Amino acid sequence: MARIRQTSVPARFPEEGPVRLILYGEAPGPKGADQSGIPFWGDRAGVQVYRALERAGLAEVPAEAYEVWDGARFRELGICPRLKGAALSNAFPQCPTSDGHKFRAPSNTELRNPENLTRIQEEIQTAAHRCEGWLRVITLGKRAQWILTQLRGAPAFELFCLPHPSAQGLLQAAPDKGRGLKLKDLQDAWEQDLANLLHP
Repeated sequence: MARIRQTSVPARFPEEGPVRLILYGEAPGPKGADQSGIPFWGDRAGVQVYRALERAGLAEVPAEAYEVWDGARFRELGICPRLKGAALSNAFPQCPTSDGHKFRAPSNTELRNPENLTRIQEEIQTAAHRCEGWLRVITLGKRAQWILTQLRGAPAFELFCLPHPSAQGLLQAAPDKGRGLKLKDLQDAWEQDLANLLHP
């Protein structure tokens, strides 16, 4: 496995036009955003995120991206998504790791660090200034949802939360912990739930 770069991944905003929603993941993935420098771009969960964004008309993704979904490859090829009306970010801007090779969840201390809270609040303010109505914030997983409730002084926004789209997150959120259900069906249902939230 490639060494985790741990570079800070900035929020991704459309180059122009209004922003009506911002989507927050937990943290950049080791094979995805940590390598590509773009939220969800190459992350395992990113395939579903970008497909849902495309279905909602909120993103354009180069066709070759889906051939091999990998952040380092995207960086080498110089390919990136184009956003329209939606912004993307993470609850923590770096890929958390203890040894430089394995991902770990960001700690409460890391998430609540004043610098991190200020970053998130500034992103919300930027999105709100470009929003023509109520800003919609969608979080993937309870950790991202939790930190968005810790903001003080941010513009008002509507908050929606979906389970984290990892296999573990989907199974934990499913009835009876997903017993008897196929992971592919849970993934398809999650992608549809996200697509529904992305529509005005």
